Order: sequence, then C-alpha cells, then structure tokens
Amino acid sequence: MQKFLTLLFLSDTHARWRFWGAITLFVLNCIIGSIPGARAEAAQYASGLVLHSFGYSVLTFMLFTGCKGEPAQRALKAVFGIAIMGAIDEIVQSFFPYRHGSVDDWLVDMAAAIIASTLMWALWSLRKHPAA
Repeated sequence: MQKFLTLLFLSDTHARWRFWGAITLFVLNCIIGSIPGARAEAAQYASGLVLHSFGYSVLTFMLFTGCKGEPAQRALKAVFGIAIMGAIDEIVQSFFPYRHGSVDDWLVDMAAAIIASTLMWALWSLRKHPAA
C-alpha cells in the first residue's frame, strides 16, 4: 500500500495528473462556492479561515508535486500558481451579490501556500538528498 501511495502522490510518473487535478479542483471550488447558500452551509462545519487554509494547502501540494524542477523551483511555481488561483477565486466571488471578494481571504490563501510549499520544499529536498 505504501508503494502505491508513494507512486500516486510523489512519483514523477503521475505529476501531470496532479497538476491537472489541482486545476480541476480549483474550478470545482469556484463553481460550488458560487452556488447560493453553499458557502453558508459549509460555514456550519468550518470557518472561512479553515476552509481556505486547508483547501489551498492541498492545491499547493498538488501543484508542487505536479510541477517539474528543483524543490525551490517547484515551491515558487506552487506559490505563484496559488496567488493567481486565489485572486481568480476572489474576483469570481465579487460578481455574486450573495458573496464578496476579500483581500484577507487571498492573504490566507497565500499564507497557506507559503507554509505548505516551504514544508514540501524541505521534505522533497530530504527525499532527493537523504542525510548520510
């Protein structure tokens, strides 16, 4: 089972799937979040801070492992990708009268991306170059 999970989540063989999976999840997030009342129902279970932090951390993981390059390059690509995705998400929200775009939400998205990509960078560096 461990080999299967490693192959699925960390191998370069499935990197393209993770990248496009992140894009797909982001689009679904925008669509589902635009349904009237959907965000209010989700707020019963988790705050906006938790939802944004968790969601964008997962997207960061998928982008980091879905990109090519050295760990630092992957981290930068993931953070820039999340910056764009978060901005698009907030812009889309501003078009609906029952939602509103927020710079604070975007900042939470960015913080989650920076923390997640830093952790991934450190772990990926250890994976590629284990200590002797």
